[in-house]
Amino acid sequence: MGYDLTGWRKKVSASLIVLMICSQAAMAGGKQAVDAAADGDVNLAVGSTATASSGSAANAVDGKGETVWQPLAADRKDDMNVWLSIDLGKEETFNKVMFNLNRADNLKDYRLLYSNDQTNWNEAFSKNKDVSASETASFEAVSARYLKLSLNLSKDLNVQLSELSVYNSSEAPAPADLQRIYFTDAAGKEYPNNSEIRLNKGEEAALFLKGELKSGSVVDLSEVAKTFKSSTMDVSVSPSGTVTANQIGASLMQAVVHTTEDLKTSDLWVVVDDPAAFQGEAYVVNSKLTHPRMKTEIGQPAVIEPQDVYPTVSLTPTVNGNVTGELIYNGNETVDALPKTALTKGEAVEWTPVGKADRQGSYQLRLTIEQSGKEPVYESYYFTVLDPKSVPAGQSQIAFRGKDGKMVYVGDYRGNQILDFSNVGYMGGGVKIPNVPVKATVSPGEGDDTARIQAAIDEVARLPLGKDGFRGTVLLKKGRYDVGGTLTVKASGIVLRGMGQDENGTLIYGTGANPRNLIEIGENVGLTLDSGSKQTISDLYVPSGARTFHVEDASAYHVGDQIVVRRIGDKNWIHAIGMDYIYNRPGGTATQWSPFNLDFDRIITAIDGNSITVDAPLASAIERQWGGGEIYKYTDEARIQQVGVENMRVDSDFDPSVIDTVMDNDTTDPYYADEKHAERFVVFNSVKNGWVRDVTGYHLSYSLVQMSRNSKWITVQDSKMYDMVSIITGGRRYVIHQMGQLNFVQRIYTETARHAFVVDSRVQGPNVFLDGEAVKNYNTSEPHHRWSVGGLFDNIKAPISIRDRAWLGSGHGWAGANYVSWNTEGELTSQQPPTAQNYAIGHVGEKVAGLVPSDYDPRPRSDGYWDNYGQHVTVESLYKQQLEERLGKKALNNIQK
Repeated sequence: MGYDLTGWRKKVSASLIVLMICSQAAMAGGKQAVDAAADGDVNLAVGSTATASSGSAANAVDGKGETVWQPLAADRKDDMNVWLSIDLGKEETFNKVMFNLNRADNLKDYRLLYSNDQTNWNEAFSKNKDVSASETASFEAVSARYLKLSLNLSKDLNVQLSELSVYNSSEAPAPADLQRIYFTDAAGKEYPNNSEIRLNKGEEAALFLKGELKSGSVVDLSEVAKTFKSSTMDVSVSPSGTVTANQIGASLMQAVVHTTEDLKTSDLWVVVDDPAAFQGEAYVVNSKLTHPRMKTEIGQPAVIEPQDVYPTVSLTPTVNGNVTGELIYNGNETVDALPKTALTKGEAVEWTPVGKADRQGSYQLRLTIEQSGKEPVYESYYFTVLDPKSVPAGQSQIAFRGKDGKMVYVGDYRGNQILDFSNVGYMGGGVKIPNVPVKATVSPGEGDDTARIQAAIDEVARLPLGKDGFRGTVLLKKGRYDVGGTLTVKASGIVLRGMGQDENGTLIYGTGANPRNLIEIGENVGLTLDSGSKQTISDLYVPSGARTFHVEDASAYHVGDQIVVRRIGDKNWIHAIGMDYIYNRPGGTATQWSPFNLDFDRIITAIDGNSITVDAPLASAIERQWGGGEIYKYTDEARIQQVGVENMRVDSDFDPSVIDTVMDNDTTDPYYADEKHAERFVVFNSVKNGWVRDVTGYHLSYSLVQMSRNSKWITVQDSKMYDMVSIITGGRRYVIHQMGQLNFVQRIYTETARHAFVVDSRVQGPNVFLDGEAVKNYNTSEPHHRWSVGGLFDNIKAPISIRDRAWLGSGHGWAGANYVSWNTEGELTSQQPPTAQNYAIGHVGEKVAGLVPSDYDPRPRSDGYWDNYGQHVTVESLYKQQLEERLGKKALNNIQK
């Protein structure tokens, strides 16, 4: 289970650095070992009596790095100050205090106060700038029984403190001519930048520090005053440099020696794994599938040839119970069955279906695991019996037309496959955008036209909704409309229509020097989840592309319910995909990822017992080992629908005297770079079933169309964007900006974009770009950062990049998962993220290597699944094929121009 990251680091010899500790010390979070390793610098705070403004103060001095003191929210809000006080039991002398916080961006300053009577307090140390999450305060020695840490907050954000440590340090000052410090292994060999120490939870390792004098001589710094810092609570470090692995994760270690300037080490990582992970009862069973000739890897087709033996499934339960199983052929025929078999915690069970795979088709090994007094859970594996020679020439090995003309998909051993993208777009796909009758007409006037157009929109908004869901169209007659503000559509059923996108048609002209959106549709309001309706998904693994899954109890749910299907991504998953140790940007920093969820907006279409089927596929696997999944009912009364903008041109004022040559991290020829003007033309906020069609844009700085987080079933088509005006740097020139889900973009032409067709972070697909072209590009079309899922680039002519963006931005990392590039042209990068896949089918053009691996970060990354490279496949458009299969030729005709 999980992703093997053993090749991701420069390895450090375990025989030199790993100090195994006894089980009792491991259970105590390493407290005993830390104290013993402190070389005389004893932590005076461990086990002391602690009090606080609120919260469990004892957690800060219990010697366990994984426990935290967390003051209450009400305490923070009271006066933006929280405090922690400890009683050392008697008067002690100390000169160093260390503590670790979960964050420092909410901290204004802190003070360390000491007292012998808890009434009269004196200040030992204070700091009000450059405060970090890992703080070491060194000061002139004081003697006192009581110590108080006072934290003044700048933001009302959660505070967690791990291990307040107090020392009377006897370290010597650093040599005056010290010019460089660095970590070494036990033999004194310097660690290169971004080296790794890998530990299991509860283990320890020693950090060794040396320095280089201006003369070039090397000196040992073990007795010199220094500060060791750990960037996370996953790893703690003692004053002498003993690190303790507290929990799964990664931490950037740093040593600082104070001379006339602070000397710092290069980056050294401590990465923590846990061999006992996934052994708890919540995981129910650890399973695997084996076969001598079939691939059992995420994202690789699980294929056996006819007449081969069936795979073997092995189960090692973490609970007691029973298991039954079926081998299902083509979704409905039982080929073999596993009778009820007892499961004993920790004892392995195997099942190999009898016979041979004598028929081509898809197979599922479906297991049901029952425990006394609990709802059953489900585990499944998948494979395809296929003669590779039977795949039609010129088609993909994993997505091809079968003899009946319908697509055949070959998934991996967990059932992950290329998604069905046909549910995207207006009304869920395949529905013709209507021509809505005109209810108000506006002609160009003198001066600014914002108020007159807005009045017409508001007039139509007061009309009743028709049975078709529309109120009517506001028609803007031919001519120029100066818009110095922002037009808003806040009611359903309203269309804003011009009379042509050419020079003789309707022009919305953004005037003035105010950066803004020209048209905003809907309020920025999210879904309202019914927390009481929560049900846990009872499948141990739901594959990407699935529409059906089990929950513990579906009795309160009904066909037609709007639900959120939540895929949880916990800390273990972040670690498995390597996003808790992104290398720092060369010369800068990177932000490591935190756990996050993906919420898929779906409608129930069928219920069978506790099995639920939804209207569109899930664009990510849902895995119990990474946190599992849940469903919730929701309401969306604030989300408007049946709205559109069509048949017009947009342009913007800008100052042509503002010129620049910046192009991200490079330079280019001089260009117009003014940013004090209109940014975006149309922004969909909380909207479903909307559209933009037949518009042409000029001189915007950010986007022609942005589909924001709560947008759904939006279509953008038959539009063009030219001559963008902005600095060519981060955040700008995203012509079509996808942030919502189930949205559809087709027949778009762009020039001068950075990211012409772009998907934002943590976007829950599917989303589709079809039949588009981007030229004069300053960067690539792409999923931009932090794990969006389920995008399709179908017949797109543009440079496209689906990759690990590593430290770019602020730590973008793996930008997209379960993406498909189908019959694309131009430059293409497609890499495989851990736990998922990306597919490049029928690409014609240059195959471009990713940003990483590189000399700076040589850790291996795998290519995505490339098929038919250099030649388009004969299924011309994946989306069109899928739409026609689902809804017929009429639906296909409905989306044509």
